[in-house]
Amino acid sequence: MAHVLYYAAPLFTAAERDWNAANCARLRRRFPQVDIVVPQEFCAAFDNSPTPDFARIFAACVGHLATSTAVLAVLDGPDPDSGTCWEAGYAYAKGLPVVGLRTDWRPAEDGVANCMLTRSCLAVARNLDEACIALDACLH
Repeated sequence: MAHVLYYAAPLFTAAERDWNAANCARLRRRFPQVDIVVPQEFCAAFDNSPTPDFARIFAACVGHLATSTAVLAVLDGPDPDSGTCWEAGYAYAKGLPVVGLRTDWRPAEDGVANCMLTRSCLAVARNLDEACIALDACLH
């Protein structure tokens, strides 16, 4: 069975989308045998109208999570993105390994982020290279 990595991250600003695209390009080079699924890519057809099709966006995200092997969740910000938090929690409840990526240096609850997030992650990495090390065990 092929491995699938779900990349959960905020995707609402041009900066977020560009950073996600750069991270996913690096992940695809690092894990060429792994299918990297990214909501900003697979939901693009549902969100370019004045009114996004939220039902289809939700269904697509849940469907991709259901076929994933692991989740990489970007946990930056004083309060990480609510959709990313939901995806990480859903993955945890389904028994999928979750690796957190927090490049934000601001201290937070539990030392790094909200304890409900940090305690549901297999590891919380400070950069993408550290996250890849934690993902190696999940994807091989």
